Amino acid sequence: MQEARDRRRQASSGGELALLERIRSRTAGSRRRGIRLGIGDDCALLQPGPDEELCVTTDLSIADRHFRLDWHPPEAVGHRVLARGLSDVAAMGARPVAAFLSLGIPAELTIARSRKRAWVDRFFDGLLGLAQEHRTPLAGGDLAESPVPLADIVVVGAVPRGRALLRSGAKPGDLLYVTGKLGGAASALELLGNLPARTRGAIAAGRIPTGLSEALQPHLYPQPRLRQGQWLMRRGAATAAIDVSDGLSTDLTHLCEESQLAAELDASALPIHAGATLAQALHGGEDYELLFTANPAACIPARIAGVQVTRIGRMVPPRRGRARISLLTGRGSQPLYAHGWEHFQARSRAAQ
Repeated sequence: MQEARDRRRQASSGGELALLERIRSRTAGSRRRGIRLGIGDDCALLQPGPDEELCVTTDLSIADRHFRLDWHPPEAVGHRVLARGLSDVAAMGARPVAAFLSLGIPAELTIARSRKRAWVDRFFDGLLGLAQEHRTPLAGGDLAESPVPLADIVVVGAVPRGRALLRSGAKPGDLLYVTGKLGGAASALELLGNLPARTRGAIAAGRIPTGLSEALQPHLYPQPRLRQGQWLMRRGAATAAIDVSDGLSTDLTHLCEESQLAAELDASALPIHAGATLAQALHGGEDYELLFTANPAACIPARIAGVQVTRIGRMVPPRRGRARISLLTGRGSQPLYAHGWEHFQARSRAAQ
C-alpha cells in the first residue's frame, strides 16, 4: 500500500519519475511469454524459446530529420518510431519479443496545457498502439531532457535457430518480389510539404482533413510486414530479404551486394502507389515493404496475409563494367543507381 501511495505521489509531482510512472502504468498489462522482467529494474529479462535466436535492431529518429513537430501528429511520430524497428524484425522473418525506447525531449513536451494532453502522452498513444497490435511489449529504455526531440528504438525479435531471412541468400535466377505498393510514403511527404502552413498545423495537432487522411496514411502510419515475413520464414519460401526503408534502388543494392549478385528490375511490373511517380517508387523510401527473392520453383501467392505480392524482377550474375541493377523499360535496359536516402550526403529532406 505504501509503495502504491509513493508511486501516486511521484506521478502527481512532475519530472522524470512522474513520466516514468505514467509509462510504466500504461505497459503493466502488456507482459507476455518471453518477458520475465520489464520496466522498473536495471535490466529487462527476456526468455525466448530454447530453439530460438534473438535478433536485435536499433533505429534513431531525430526532430527535423525524421519528423517535424509542426508537421507530424505526436501519435504518428510514436507509431513511426516503432514501425522502423518492427520492419527490420519483419525482414528477418522474426517475431517481435520486446521493444526498448530511449527518449529525449524538451520539458515543455511533457506538460499538458489548456485541457490538451501532453505531446509525450500522445506520442506514447501511437507507439503503444502499434506495440499492442503486434504484441510487442515496451520492456524498458531511458528518458532524458533534451533541447532536440529524439527517440532511439531497440526491438528484439526471435526466430527459429538457423531460419532467419538474410540479405545474403539470393542465388542467380531467383525471382524478385515486393509486398504492397511503392512510393506512397514519398508521395505523401511531398503532399504534406506542399500544404499550407495552417493545414499542416492542424494535422500536427491531430486534425487531419478527411480528404487527406488516406493520401497521408503511408507516410504518417506505415505498416510493418511482420505477418508476411514470418509466413516466408515458416515456409522457407524466401532465399533473401530486406525491408524497403531507404528506397527500392538503395535497398536492392544492399541485397545485391550481400548476395554478390546483380538484379534486373522490370519497370512495368512495379506496384506504384496511387499518386506516386516512378521516381518515388524507385528512390522514395519509408515504404517499409518487404523486398525478397525466391527460387523460381517456389510457390509465391499473389497475396500473403492479405497484402499484395508482386514479382518485379530477377537476380542475375554480376558483370564487370555493368551497374548492379538494370532497369528494364520499353526503351530497353538502363543502369539504375542507388538514389535513396543516405545520411551525410550533400542533400537534405524536410523529414525522411
